Amino acid sequence: MMEFDLFREYGPALLRGLSVTIFCWIVGTACAMALGFVLALVQRGVSARPVQWILRAYVEFIRGTPFLVQLFVLYYGAPMLGLRLDAMPAGLLGLTIYGSPYFAEIFRAGLNAVPVGQIEAARAMGFAPATILRRIMIPVMLVSALPALVNFSIILTKETVILSMITVPEIMFETQTMMAETFAFAESTLVLALFFWVFVETISRIGRRLERRATHYLLDRS
Repeated sequence: MMEFDLFREYGPALLRGLSVTIFCWIVGTACAMALGFVLALVQRGVSARPVQWILRAYVEFIRGTPFLVQLFVLYYGAPMLGLRLDAMPAGLLGLTIYGSPYFAEIFRAGLNAVPVGQIEAARAMGFAPATILRRIMIPVMLVSALPALVNFSIILTKETVILSMITVPEIMFETQTMMAETFAFAESTLVLALFFWVFVETISRIGRRLERRATHYLLDRS
């Protein structure tokens, strides 16, 4: 039988792990989106071949290697180059680096989906490039890219469990500690599964609401 009394003892630690997981996801996803958007803009706006090669190599290398390997390189390999990071900064930087190429490709596809006629009409009206980007391209791009952005953000929630491998005290780390000390594998696994189910469902509902609002906004503009 499940020993639910364990949750009274380990509840505070599990709640701390839960808060750390949410914090890591929010910061890591936001930074990865920001870096991905910059990469997408550079890919679109800079035609120099060396820059394009570097960006393409970065995207393909990060997408082609496991997140755990990247995390180990940052946490265990970076000190050999003089860069020493604690577990939390290494985890956040790892999430940023890992997520940025995926977000860059999503943003790039969204920007390419903007109708050329709208861009040419804005240029004909004398809009500056920055104004075209802000008032025309980004709103249209977000509507088409929002489902993919939400989907990959959900994927990143599950990648946060890998941070436990470098001792970031998130929910997986705390449940593993609970398992090791009590051998309550069923209870620990149940807590972990329920948390991620609720977390992912919440993000999905927020994403669907944002999609409806973005679509209505775009329809009102037209």
